[in-house]
Order: sequence, then structure tokens, then C-alpha cells
Amino acid sequence: MEVRLDSRSALITGGSRGLGLAMAKRFAASGASVGIFARDPEALDLAREEIAGAGNGKVAAIVTDVRDPAAIEAGFEQAQSELGAIDILVNNAGTSHAEPFESLDDAAWQHDFDLKFFAAVRLCRLALPGMRERSWGRVINVLNTAAKAPRAGSAPTAVSRAAGMSLTKVLAQEYAPFGVLVTALCTGLLVSHQWRRHHQDRAPEKTFDEFIAAMGERIPIGRMGDPEEFANLACFLASDQASYITGTAINVDGGLSPVV
Repeated sequence: MEVRLDSRSALITGGSRGLGLAMAKRFAASGASVGIFARDPEALDLAREEIAGAGNGKVAAIVTDVRDPAAIEAGFEQAQSELGAIDILVNNAGTSHAEPFESLDDAAWQHDFDLKFFAAVRLCRLALPGMRERSWGRVINVLNTAAKAPRAGSAPTAVSRAAGMSLTKVLAQEYAPFGVLVTALCTGLLVSHQWRRHHQDRAPEKTFDEFIAAMGERIPIGRMGDPEEFANLACFLASDQASYITGTAINVDGGLSPVV
């Protein structure tokens, strides 16, 4: 089955590296025009070149800190100016932050919710009215499996991601009558940019490939996932082929999570 996104415009937060960049390239290869948000101008410039090389659509690379409401609004307006109406929104920005509960102060909680939850709320508030008016839209919220199966010491990320999963369900039910579908993808262990940082922190004596192979031993499928595998599913959910899927959170974790 060929998945196409011709004539669609997508906006992806955290789109300059890792899963966000993989999705941006996959969407572009499927015919979409793609906008990405990130904070690092140099990384955005490099990502723009890769995305442009993957397809023939328009590409907008916009410096945006999604923790800042004013920056979100300005970035969204720029994306629409460069790409036209936004048909597909992927709320992907965020990094893993997990600590014992008593070590977290209010600032740590606020930072995590601003980055992962409120950024998604604010972008949905900007994108959904237009999707409703056009009777077509897709919102994909990138979460992780801790949203379903939190463990000790997994706050604040597990909590903010659980809020994101609830948001997904609320919006799916509210906007389904208007042809707007809202889903979530829950990541497991996927080889992304942040794992290169983890490698240096956890096992600098190993090569990166050795580190990734060792991490994959705990996964039922026997390896960590590739960003492209994640991007393939996101592309499907963003397409017309996924026209009867909404309000669900799909694990992309090689079978690791105990909760489906």
C-alpha cells in the first residue's frame, strides 16, 4: 500500500533531529509540504536541506521555543504564511526527564508541562479551528509508554505524557464529527538523538553501536527501533488510509510495554 500526503501541509514540533526529522522526511517523501519547529537555528538549517531533498513540497524551518506561548503563535502564523493551511499537526517536542518525586520542585514540573503538554494544547488551539472548517485534519501526539505504564522515579515525564494521552482522547471525541482525527504514538526505546547523549552518560567505554545493541537486549523484538519505523506509522496515521482511526494511543516499542 502506497501512503500519500499530496496537497497536505504538516507541522512538526521538535522537527530538526531524531523522530521529528524522520517524520518530516517521510511526510515530504509522501508529497506533503512540511514545517518544523526547533530552537537551534543551525540544526534547523541542516534539517531543512534533508527534508527538501526527500520530496518536492515546500519546507519551512522555523526557530520556535514551544515553551513560550507568544513564540508558538508567531511560529504558527509563519508556518501558515509559508505553507498554507496546516492539515497535519504533530506534537513531538520533548525530552525524557525522570527523577525521584522528592527531587522535583515546582520549576521542574512547570518546565516539563510547558514543553510537552501546554505546547500541544496551544498548538491544537491554533490548528483545530481551521481543520474543523475544512472538514479534514490530523493531530498526532508523540508520547511514551510511561503514559500507560509509569514506574517509580518516572516523573515528571510519565505524568505529563499521561496528560497528553487524556488530551488525545478528549480531542478525538470532540472533533471526530468534523473529520478531524486525533491519535497518539507512544515511544519505547527508539534510536534518536537523545540516545547519543545517554550513551556518553551511561556507557562511554562502549561504542554507540555496542550501547544500542545492549539496550536492545531487554526488548522482546531483540533490538531498539529505528526512527524511520516510527515515521512510517506516523505517515500512515496522517493519511487518508487511516480514516477510521482516532482516539487511540499506539505503542511503538517492540513489545516492551506491559500495557497495550
